[in-house]
Amino acid sequence: MTPDELGSLRDELEAFAAEVFAPLRRSDQQDKGISYLRGLLLDGRRKSMQPMAERLGIDHQRLQQFISSSTWPVEQIRSRLADRATRVLGADAWVVDDTGFPKDGAGSPGVARQYSGPLGKVGNCQVGVSVHAVTDSASCPLNWRLFLPESWDPAKAADPAGAAFAERRRARCGIPPAEGHRPKWQLALEMIDELATWKLLPPVVVADAGYGDNAYFRAALDERGLRWIVQVKGLTTAHPIDAVTHRPPYGGLGPRPKPRYRTRPVPLAEHVRAAGREAARTVTWRRGSRDHLTSTFVVLRVRLAGRRPRIEEDGTLPPCWLLAQWPPEVSEPSHYWVSNLPEDTSVEELVRLAKIRWRIEHDYRELKTALGLDHFEGRSWMGWHRHVTLVTAAHLFVTLTRSRPKVPARA
Repeated sequence: MTPDELGSLRDELEAFAAEVFAPLRRSDQQDKGISYLRGLLLDGRRKSMQPMAERLGIDHQRLQQFISSSTWPVEQIRSRLADRATRVLGADAWVVDDTGFPKDGAGSPGVARQYSGPLGKVGNCQVGVSVHAVTDSASCPLNWRLFLPESWDPAKAADPAGAAFAERRRARCGIPPAEGHRPKWQLALEMIDELATWKLLPPVVVADAGYGDNAYFRAALDERGLRWIVQVKGLTTAHPIDAVTHRPPYGGLGPRPKPRYRTRPVPLAEHVRAAGREAARTVTWRRGSRDHLTSTFVVLRVRLAGRRPRIEEDGTLPPCWLLAQWPPEVSEPSHYWVSNLPEDTSVEELVRLAKIRWRIEHDYRELKTALGLDHFEGRSWMGWHRHVTLVTAAHLFVTLTRSRPKVPARA
């Protein structure tokens, strides 16, 4: 925003900040919080503290102290932001994903040679995992975690020297002792659980194959009673919906055998190929920048196999949806999703929800290019979490501003 544009929203920003920063007990903390928000919202190439302070005409130490050494409750601020976002957006789904924060050195918490989506390759970066509330037309982050690679966890070190090195790095960054290496899908579950303590539950969880391919992630969502639609690889195995179980005869020794399927599960790709192109349906799921987005899909009911399947008392695996995108111009299906949504869910709704994760890519672009999500130059664990929380606040304010009805200009 230009200074004039931000000035025209002064009352709205102050009211928004008063609500968001209510947990900050001291007025000077609230003042620094709104200064940081203004710095993020104002136009500028860099949204690190020094250039933001210059645009605001204040000492950058004011912002530095607020982010790095002040004591204020990140979780309470995030809780208020998430509550406001879900109330205003009326989310259709929560999308789980992660994004890279490119770095030059090795001192920032969690930095390592690892895959970065923005880079499209392995690079030196941090990785943040996030949960976003989304609709077809709007979205906003609800929660964040900073991923710690194994090299940052003394418990994962190969020898005492490696453990000592990890301890020194953690001490410099102020990483809490309880924070160790956990896979990204587990961080996603922790965020969903934390949001539940804030009395917020997802209508449906959406994720790409980086999460959906993990059977433990799907099982954990089932255990929480949550609906989900996640992308998977075509190699994921399943039984056909009409497969039946049988109980092998009991030989009289040991426990009685459990029911099992007579046939082996096969990859999802084989199920789709067996159904054939004649089973494909043309579905339009939203309007793109130039035209409506349309493709052909095969939709089947199957019973997922693999690790940690949920098995009924009679030995059957629960039914689920298999959605496969099979464009007419390619010889094989291009994308696969599985879902535990109800049996009466329409094909159009399955496709819409499977494709809705494009919103999180839109969020990441705006959070980075316009609001400086990946511009934080500090090297503290808490500083990173405070910065992404305040960027989330700035993003929500922009989203709320866009959602306001436009007042017609006077003739």
